Amino acid sequence: MPRHANAPQRYELHPQLAADTHPVAALALCELRLMDDANYPWLVLVPRLPQARELIDLDATQRHVLGDEVDIAARVLRDVFQPHKLNVAALGNLVPQLHVHVIARYEHDPAWPAPVWGRVAARPYTPEALVERIAQLRDALRT
Repeated sequence: MPRHANAPQRYELHPQLAADTHPVAALALCELRLMDDANYPWLVLVPRLPQARELIDLDATQRHVLGDEVDIAARVLRDVFQPHKLNVAALGNLVPQLHVHVIARYEHDPAWPAPVWGRVAARPYTPEALVERIAQLRDALRT
């Protein structure tokens, strides 16, 4: 079937985000996902909007909802893990799909005080630890 130029586009998670993260919850706007790196408690929010690459691609209401959902993710990380600092970033240099990282940081983590990218190899969760971490995050989202 031919694709029409004005046909609505479907949201699809970028393959790299799908490979690097695990689903935690569906929020109003975003998929909330856990980065598969046990070095840090690290959440990624991905707005379910086709073609969203930059924050400016969202309308005012969507930006407000995204801000609220970043707040939810940050509070969950703070409440569950009591980090020294929370890092929030929307970079997307390698993955163009709009996504926001929320990372709990500690003075003793392997990259401190530098950014987490490229400092140490990712340490994937074991299957058991992944199930436990996702359950922990989901429980915190319910409270």
